[in-house]
Amino acid sequence: MGSATRALEWVFALYFLTHIPITVFIDLQALLPDFYPTALRQLLTWYTAAFKDPLMVDPPPWFQSFIYCECFLQLPFFPVAAYAFWKGKRRWIRTPAIVYAAHVATTLLPILAHFLFQDFSHAKPAGPETLPERLTLLAFYFPYLLIPLLILFVMILDPQYNQEEKRKKR
Repeated sequence: MGSATRALEWVFALYFLTHIPITVFIDLQALLPDFYPTALRQLLTWYTAAFKDPLMVDPPPWFQSFIYCECFLQLPFFPVAAYAFWKGKRRWIRTPAIVYAAHVATTLLPILAHFLFQDFSHAKPAGPETLPERLTLLAFYFPYLLIPLLILFVMILDPQYNQEEKRKKR
């Protein structure tokens, strides 16, 4: 898995690096909309209107809890994980990465299910109604499920991360 793992590590590092501004400038607007400058609020307004993302317009409490987790649990982890994966072969990232990946995958499943199965025909704010609208919205969220699942599989299956460290005997 050597060179394939190294390529995945760079993908993971880029994922975490890009996730920092997305969390700070976009996702946290769901909790603190008045805190942000007009340009960022307009960007979010455009996105929610164009792609019919009702969770970012009027986030229900269950979704707000996910944003709080993203802010207080995940955001501090992003630069640490970006560093570890950029450098590569940092075994100490294994357990935190498994925890992160399992947590994010668990939160993404109800979000994706909401977009797929919720009846938005009379909803305010508007949500996706047609299959193409639902699939387009899923395309924005799906990488945030796919990458954590890849992280999880690499951390569990790749021998470079799965080997127990040999401890020196005194």
